[in-house]
Amino acid sequence: MKKILGLSALYHDSAAALIVDGKIISAAQEERFSRRKHDAAFPLQAIKSVLSEGGISLEQVDHVVFYDKPFLKFERLLETYLARAPRGFASFRMAMPVWLREKLFLKDLLTKELRVLSATFPAEKLLFAEHHLSHAASAFFASPFERAVVLTLDGVGEWATTSVAIGDGNRLDIVRELHFPHSLGLLYSAFTYYCGFRVNSGEYKLMGLAPYGTPRYADLILDTLIDLKEDGSFRLDQSYFDYAAGLTMTNKRFHTLFGAPPRKPDSDPVTQFHMDVAASIQAVTEEVVLRITRSLRAEFDIPALCLAGGVALNCVANGALVREGTFDHIWVQPASGDAGGALGAALCAHHLEFGAPRFVEPGDAMQGSYLGPSFSDETVKASLDAVGAVYECLSSDETIDRTARAIADGQAIGWFQGRMEYGPRALGNRSILADPRSETMQRTLNLKVKFRESFRPFAPSVLHEDVQSWFEFEGKSPYMLFVAKVAEHRRHPMRQEDKDLFGIDRLNIARSAIPAVTHVDYSARLQTVHAETNARYHALVSRFKALTGCPVLVNTSFNVRGEPIVGTPEDAFRCFMGTDLDALVIGNLYLRKSEQTVAATPGYKESYKLD
Repeated sequence: MKKILGLSALYHDSAAALIVDGKIISAAQEERFSRRKHDAAFPLQAIKSVLSEGGISLEQVDHVVFYDKPFLKFERLLETYLARAPRGFASFRMAMPVWLREKLFLKDLLTKELRVLSATFPAEKLLFAEHHLSHAASAFFASPFERAVVLTLDGVGEWATTSVAIGDGNRLDIVRELHFPHSLGLLYSAFTYYCGFRVNSGEYKLMGLAPYGTPRYADLILDTLIDLKEDGSFRLDQSYFDYAAGLTMTNKRFHTLFGAPPRKPDSDPVTQFHMDVAASIQAVTEEVVLRITRSLRAEFDIPALCLAGGVALNCVANGALVREGTFDHIWVQPASGDAGGALGAALCAHHLEFGAPRFVEPGDAMQGSYLGPSFSDETVKASLDAVGAVYECLSSDETIDRTARAIADGQAIGWFQGRMEYGPRALGNRSILADPRSETMQRTLNLKVKFRESFRPFAPSVLHEDVQSWFEFEGKSPYMLFVAKVAEHRRHPMRQEDKDLFGIDRLNIARSAIPAVTHVDYSARLQTVHAETNARYHALVSRFKALTGCPVLVNTSFNVRGEPIVGTPEDAFRCFMGTDLDALVIGNLYLRKSEQTVAATPGYKESYKLD
């Protein structure tokens, strides 16, 4: 049996993944253990976790594969700085010491770190995969397709920012690339920065803000910033940007074009202007993706499409792809960002380096993306006893029934079950759950539980068998990566005074029978719940349906703003005690906030840096 450990690290979203004979055994992000969101450090704790899940030691691993080729990335940095010299010297001066001290000699650094786990780890076991090939492999080899077009869109890898590959059986060949500095991911990040959100973590806020605005600047972007061709290829006018060699994403010329400086995140309010800017870049992003995919279908005539890279997490654009129907089948890697590169690197080595055959799983190979650690009730009891928690032990059926009834009564529940999710989404194992029928739940969760901006939408978990009755969507969306409209017969008619509202004033209007998960444009980021991948969560939603007639739950990640999703029972209890959650359910242990005798976690929300 060939055992391969994949790693991503040192840029952002470090992770580890273990595969054995091509089967995904475990995968996890370092942030879940270190409690530092988007942690870029060497993923020592994640490695320990995935090896433990596989029941093996590092000595038993045949190869360790890194998701990037550092010399190619260094080449790109040097060429970029030289091309723009002397401009960009400040950025060059900051970047070079780190490269010359660590990243350029990555093989030595990785070997040193791995020898913490195994003193005699041989450097010959280390392999390196290209960044975009790692992304593409994570999507295609884990997909349910024997043959597919694979589109990777992100900020930048070594040189590539957009790549197209053709996957066929156990082969995967990149056939086209667009190179830095022309990047759809960096274009979106530039607007993220301009609107006052943090680059590499705030892009989803920009996407959530877009429906409050009108895309009045879309033509300006297309006419001035991006030269977009009919086939989706494009070039960005670098005279408006500073990311290639500077210390910020945009420059004064960009700010003059839009008539305002960047929003200061700590002091400037989000205004209608920012909403319109967000709507505009979202519209442009969707147009780029649609043109690329139309061209790819026409050229290759392959009916299946796989997506990976950070831009593939733009579920609004993914929903537009589904609605257009250019491809018959679309599958998106749930860990599409750099964390997923760890899995892709391992799959690259298994299939491309060693030529191992591929066995296509009937659903997909991700097992619902429940690939992290789990905890027995005995382990949970010991953890809760150690912190003085008060809990009740229930049977499995009692746990499901009591939780469903609490949600139906308007309570917000911390739900910690089974294996931890891999990727940025909580999919029903490390989730906060609530009643989508409540007209006040979205605001309550945002302000009293998540401690985040009130405009942020929440996702619905819906039984797969009921999805078409509640949403304009056919097929599966198990990874919360497609946006669809709420079904028309579930919507509420709008009064004229409601239609006349603008921006954030539209937030508190109950638009449908499930207002807590209905965004201002009637959209929702869907998760379809399947008994075959998460029987327990399916049973909970089914019980809620039996009680209320509604097969939908609010599902948001179990954390507060700026905090990684909880990873351990201790993390879950701290978050429970530091927020206004009403109850916590870990396995079959049920905790009510009103029964706890220990003090609430002081200053919990202030202990994490805002994202």
